[in-house]
Amino acid sequence: MLRHRPFALFWCARVATAVAFQMQGVAVGWQVYHLTGSAWYLGLVGLAQFLPMFLLTLAVGHVADRYDRRVVARICQLVEAVAAGVLALGSASGWLNKESILAIVLVAGAARAFEGPTMQALLPGLVPSFLIPRAAAWAASASQTATILGPALGGFLYAAGPAAVYATAGFLFLTASTFISLISIERVPAKPEPVSLRSLFAGIGFIRSRPALLGAISLDLFAVLLGGATALLPIYARDILVTGPWGLGLLRSAPAAGALAMSVFLARHPLRQRVGRTMFAAVTIFGLATVVFAVSTSFILSLGTLAVLGAADVISVVIRQSLVQIGTPDKMRGRVSAVNSLFIGTSNQLGEFESGATAALFGVVPAVLIGGIGTLIVVIVWMRLFPELAGTDSLER
Repeated sequence: MLRHRPFALFWCARVATAVAFQMQGVAVGWQVYHLTGSAWYLGLVGLAQFLPMFLLTLAVGHVADRYDRRVVARICQLVEAVAAGVLALGSASGWLNKESILAIVLVAGAARAFEGPTMQALLPGLVPSFLIPRAAAWAASASQTATILGPALGGFLYAAGPAAVYATAGFLFLTASTFISLISIERVPAKPEPVSLRSLFAGIGFIRSRPALLGAISLDLFAVLLGGATALLPIYARDILVTGPWGLGLLRSAPAAGALAMSVFLARHPLRQRVGRTMFAAVTIFGLATVVFAVSTSFILSLGTLAVLGAADVISVVIRQSLVQIGTPDKMRGRVSAVNSLFIGTSNQLGEFESGATAALFGVVPAVLIGGIGTLIVVIVWMRLFPELAGTDSLER
């Protein structure tokens, strides 16, 4: 796949921007918890990232379908670089507080709300259609490689202060923008569709008309929304597993280590049969791993369960992304990808808020345990609600 120059540049940009995002996430999480000592504020960080995605979804889809996706992605990465620079300056100068961190995260979240769907919509134009499942697996490997390197690097750099982490993240966002600017593809621009309520909601209507696709996206949404414990990792690291920023970095990297191994396997051995049942099995394993992590007091066991959790998650990611990209016409990929990103963002960022709020009410361990059990219940319900997904056999057109 990396022999295709446009895709290779895209892959490098994904690695750079994902490393920067993960590094910044470690620094923001540790800094906010240091300033507040509150699980609630850790949840607010996730909410600040989610709100722009929720509010801007319809606009994001139209922008990605009407304008050059490379230009849109580059602008977003430049905004993220500026936000990281402000975080670095504020940390070095000593004026950064919890309110200003949340405000800056909100701005960066708005840029990321546009970047994610645009990058998703850009991918299918870089490779032949029959290579899209492999490209999706390689793209997942880029994100997971970054998710391994980013948190670990962020945790170790934090020893020099949060400013060092934010400055490095800003440089990587600029690097990603440079890679995107070097991509050269021939795309015949579609005639812009007049903006109307119908066109604004076309992405939602498209997904609703395909039960297997709707089932795959919503299954991932509720599984990660309930089972995700990323926002609570600073508490697990410091108070339950009794470690420091380096341990937090390793904990955040562990799911990506498992996901990277699985994504490399899927890139070499694409899923060909029973993909629907495979997705349900993967989400079941995700829920079980969450339950084990919730009650673990061993650092090694926690790392292992997080790695299993990540490997299971990437299977559902590749299946979902392939279903989205293969079944969507190019003129609608921006709007469909925007809705898909909203579901992903809801499960990740809103899931962090849900984790923080639940932990504040019931305690950290019960919150994660409830989430893992909830994920298993969702699998059972979704198998009945979406038999079309369970019966999906192949990712071929």
